[in-house]
Formats: sequence, C-alpha cells, structure tokens
Amino acid sequence: MRRVLVAIVILITAAFWFLPVSAALAQAESTNLNVNIDALDAQLAQPVPSDLAPDTYAVAKVVAIEAEGTTALGGVSQPYQTVKLEVMSGPEKGKQLTVDHGKEVTIRDYQKVKPGQKVVLLKTSGVDGQDTYFIADAYRLPSLGWVFVVFFVLVIFFGRWRGLTSIIGMVVSLLVISSFIIPRILHGANPLGMSLLGAVAIAVISLYVAHGFNRRTSIALGSTLITLVLATGLALLFVSLAKLTGVGTDEAFYLQFGPLNALNLKGLLLGGIIIGALGVLDDITTGQTAAVEEIYKANPALPARELVRRGLSVGREHIASLVNTLVLAYAGASFPLLLLFTMNTTVPAWTTLNSEFVAEEIIRTLVGSSALVLAVPIATVLAAKFIVRKRRASSTAEGRTLGHF
Repeated sequence: MRRVLVAIVILITAAFWFLPVSAALAQAESTNLNVNIDALDAQLAQPVPSDLAPDTYAVAKVVAIEAEGTTALGGVSQPYQTVKLEVMSGPEKGKQLTVDHGKEVTIRDYQKVKPGQKVVLLKTSGVDGQDTYFIADAYRLPSLGWVFVVFFVLVIFFGRWRGLTSIIGMVVSLLVISSFIIPRILHGANPLGMSLLGAVAIAVISLYVAHGFNRRTSIALGSTLITLVLATGLALLFVSLAKLTGVGTDEAFYLQFGPLNALNLKGLLLGGIIIGALGVLDDITTGQTAAVEEIYKANPALPARELVRRGLSVGREHIASLVNTLVLAYAGASFPLLLLFTMNTTVPAWTTLNSEFVAEEIIRTLVGSSALVLAVPIATVLAAKFIVRKRRASSTAEGRTLGHF
C-alpha cells in the first residue's frame, strides 16, 4: 500500500512540475484568456530611454546624523535628517554620500534613522541626468531570517520529527504556488483551474510528507479533496450571488491596466479563495480523522454509528474555535482599512458593507468557514467507515484462520 501511495505522489509531482506550458496556453484559449506572454516579456524588457536611467537599490549603513530638525512639506510640519551613509552593496559599494531624509519625502518620527542602522538606498536619475538618493526603507532581511530561525526551532523542538516534516510540507506548498500556479497563470491559464490543480498537488504532497504514508493520512486526504470540490462549488455560487468581479483590491485593480490586462480577475479571486480554504481543510481533516481513530482504539467494540456520533462531538468543538479563528485572521489582515471605514462618517455603513473589497473578505470568510464545517462530518464518516471495514476484514480473516485449523 505504501508503495502505491509513494508512486501516486511521484506521478502527481512529475505531472504538475513538467506539465507543458503549451497545455496551459491551450486551456487559456478555450477560456478566452489570450494573454500574449511574448508581448508581456517584450514589454517588461523594453529599454529605458537613454536620458533616464533605471532606479537602482542598494544596502547602506548610517555613518552619522549630520543634522536633524523639523521642516514644512506641503504646509505640514514633519521631521527631517541629514544623513551620512556608506553604500554596502552594488556597484557603488564603499562610496560615502550625504542624503536628505524627510525634506522631499514625507516621514514620521518612527522612520528616523540612527547611526549604525542599515537602510535600503534608492538611487534615481532625472531627465537632466542628475542622480538623487533616498532612504527607501529599513533593511530588515537579517531580522526576518532570525524570526524564521526562532520559528523553525520552536516547531522542531516541540514537534520533533513531525515538526520537521510539517516544515517540509510548508516549503512544498510554497514551491507549488510559486513554481506551478503563478507561472501558468502568467502564461494565460485559467486562474481558478490552475489554483484547483495546485491545491490538489499541495494536499497530496504536503499531507503525506507532513503526516506520513499511512491509513490515517489517506483518509484525511480523501476528506480534504472531497471538501475542496464542495468548497469550489460554494465559492462559485457565493461569488456569483455577491456579483463580485475580482477588482476589490488595489492590486487587482492595477492588473487591469498592465501587461496582464486580459487576466480573468474573477477567476483569480476564486483561486485565492480555494487556496485559502485549503489552509484550514488539512488541519480539520487530519485532526478529525485522528480523533475518530483514537476513539476506536479506546473502545474497539463501538459500531460505526457510535464512532460518528462521538467524532462529531469532538468536531463541533473544533468548528467553534476555528470559525472564530478564521474570522479574526481576516479581520486582523484588514485592520487598518476597518479603522479607515469606521472613521469615514460621510459614507453610510451599508455602503461600506456593499463595497467590493468588504464583500470579497466576507465571501472568503464564509467559504472557508463553510468548507471547515463540511469537512467535519465528511472526515468523521469516512474515518468511521474505513475503521469498521478494517475491523470486519480482520475478524473475517481471523475466522478463516481458525476454521482452517
């Protein structure tokens, strides 16, 4: 059985990774998504006019603060600094220069820099050929690296082997998204179709990698795939009922005017909903399957109906906590906008709720929560069914053995 499962994972991985781009393009043509990737590449590769050099970025270190105070920009008082920097990367490495930080670009007190701090330096050229330098941002990649290290240590220390495999599963999920789903959408494939295929690949590979090749994982995978299909149907229905077009965010809005202006934004919205729903599905299906199996181990004489009843009792508690978690996760991600909407007293509340951005977040939450609710009975029934079937098969085999003797 394990050999069969390994073969399935290998075949699915190979099929997804080596799926020809021409197949994706053919699917795009069948759905009227005729994005010309050659034109896209040509547009992105267009040379910058000779009198206007492209912007460049480098890492720089603050050597000293030569002056600081307040200045008026646009009639508003704001802080400024005159900063001496040393470039630490790029072709100008080792060069020292002085930059005005806050005189031409608005900054706040928390954006002021300190000696020894590393920053992102932006170099831009005007039509007169004069170079101008700006402090674009704080340089935080090393700090992010340490955050990842702390996270990995915690997961591996408390999760042991399962913690390590879960990290591998997470990496696989990111690879599927970055190297399969996104490139094929850029080549004109249907965003919903590619997201659904990618979600299947993520579910199959990451579940087996994280939880091992065993019956429990196979039941959880089956439950996940069934619920994923139902979630896709719900997403299509909810998005259609809410009359969403996929342009509820600034990012999606700007895609209409770029080289990907023929992209199916509604399909992109649906694909994002499916990927987001998958994030909660694997948790609920694996947890619910494990709960049913542990109930069976505690009392192997329980019939399938009783296993389902007790499993659903556990699942309801899981639903109560995860639905709230899902809502809070989406609310937290949109917290600044929620504050802006609350402060805007000139727009009625019903108009805000009616806006596409808010409607998209509501639909995301409802589809994810509905998929979570559906996953509980599906995983519980499948787990109870297969456990009882195995018990009956074992009893039959044991009876035949005794009869033989």
